[in-house]
Amino acid sequence: RQSKPLKITLLFTMFARSAVRMARYDVSPHLSKWWKGVRPDDGQVTRHLSPFEQQIVMPWLKTFPKRAYAKFSDSGPYIVVTAIIVYGTAAASDAADAAQDKSYRY
Repeated sequence: RQSKPLKITLLFTMFARSAVRMARYDVSPHLSKWWKGVRPDDGQVTRHLSPFEQQIVMPWLKTFPKRAYAKFSDSGPYIVVTAIIVYGTAAASDAADAAQDKSYRY
């Protein structure tokens, strides 16, 4: 009867030395305690969407002309008037600078 505890003790001693080798290889040692509490998923994933099936850009491309027209009609006149004023100011300044340069010639 005393041989049973001895066998169990030898068995635990044998596995205690190889406990490191029996550890999970896909989990870092510092995260093994956290991953012990994670339950496995209840079901199996049988289908997923590939990036080619998601069509991320297509809805944006379909609505782009309508949205661009709406944005331009809302703020387009202000942008056009501002561009005309800026271009006119630059052209007038260049003309005034050229006239001043001609006036100093002898």
